[in-house]
Amino acid sequence: MSNMKRSNGTSPLARAVALAAAVTSLAWGQQALAGPTERAQARRMYERLTGTPPSEGLLTQLEDMIEDSGLTATAHFIIDPGQLHSRNFYSVTLKNFAAPWTNRDQSVFAPLNDYTATVIGLVKDDADFRQVLFDDVVYIGTGVTPYSPTSNAHYEALESNNVDLRTLQRTAQSSLNGLPSSATAGVITSRAGAEAFFIDGTNRAMFRFTMLNHLCRDMEQIADITKPPDRIRQDVTRSPGGDSSVFNNNCIGCHSVMDSMAQAFAYYDFDETLGRLVYTPGQVQPKYLINQDNFKPGYVTPNDAWENRMRLPGRNDVNVLGWADLPGSGNGAKSMGQELAYSGAFAQCQAEKVFRKVCFRSPASTQEATAVEDIAERFTNGGGSLRTVFAETAAFCASPQP
Repeated sequence: MSNMKRSNGTSPLARAVALAAAVTSLAWGQQALAGPTERAQARRMYERLTGTPPSEGLLTQLEDMIEDSGLTATAHFIIDPGQLHSRNFYSVTLKNFAAPWTNRDQSVFAPLNDYTATVIGLVKDDADFRQVLFDDVVYIGTGVTPYSPTSNAHYEALESNNVDLRTLQRTAQSSLNGLPSSATAGVITSRAGAEAFFIDGTNRAMFRFTMLNHLCRDMEQIADITKPPDRIRQDVTRSPGGDSSVFNNNCIGCHSVMDSMAQAFAYYDFDETLGRLVYTPGQVQPKYLINQDNFKPGYVTPNDAWENRMRLPGRNDVNVLGWADLPGSGNGAKSMGQELAYSGAFAQCQAEKVFRKVCFRSPASTQEATAVEDIAERFTNGGGSLRTVFAETAAFCASPQP
């Protein structure tokens, strides 16, 4: 037996057993490291929030922060505008997030404009994001061509000069576009919003795209043919193609809701020649009175008084969109914007859009859908912080869900 031992007293058999154990241990260790470690979570959150990989030093810092403070706190750190590494979140991620809302084609390739800049600025300042649909607010830059209500040159200069969008400054919209503060309504009355959705047409586009972009509902999803038709304008024929059943079983569903809400925009238009939003208080824009011979007994718009017909009893649940304790009617774009912004659907829509942006897909399970609902509820009850929605969503999607 003695001649089978090495000088260290370990037999070949013992060494073989130890080697096998070491190989097994290594295999199990490699399998464990392939799971969602803090380092992998940190990398995933940073890349999805900023679109770029972190440096090794920053990655180690984020990894330590996850261990010490948790995923959500680390995500907040990643998008903190006071941190050097957060620039791409505001100048790239948020710009691409909001750009499709500014045009009818819903293209992400739209140039930077006052609509997109206002979205970025509200997140940067961690303001109540619900202001986006009703406040007297616009965000502008410095050091380039000044803001103009007749062109987008200011924002094109910011973009072409690669200006850090974290430097955007909050300004009263009314001080720049000539509207009274009471007539401003966030991005609804931004120059870019007006150019896209008030130009030509009948101003119904502004209501439709505001619902689509901020409540995640298109007209077919809120249509209800049981709602009263008395606010439907004259330009909508009651017998499309000579068949009144088409109107009664289809058209009425959208227009009864849309026309009563879009009346809030009766004094707005975009003048293509001047290149600017125009506002005519007390004077209904001619576009509201076009094609009156299509149905003479139809509604003639007298002012900018709107009413939310979605609150009325009908085929749909009267509170399916989670309406807040507000009057449900009013005058002008500002009060109508508040009606939409304080709805449960607005909060849910923000959470859903952020989930798709950060997680690269829609919620795919009951657990994920519940997480989105919880984030939306905290948005509503926590002051409307869209920055927090981004942080909480990034934290949730940092690790694979069971």
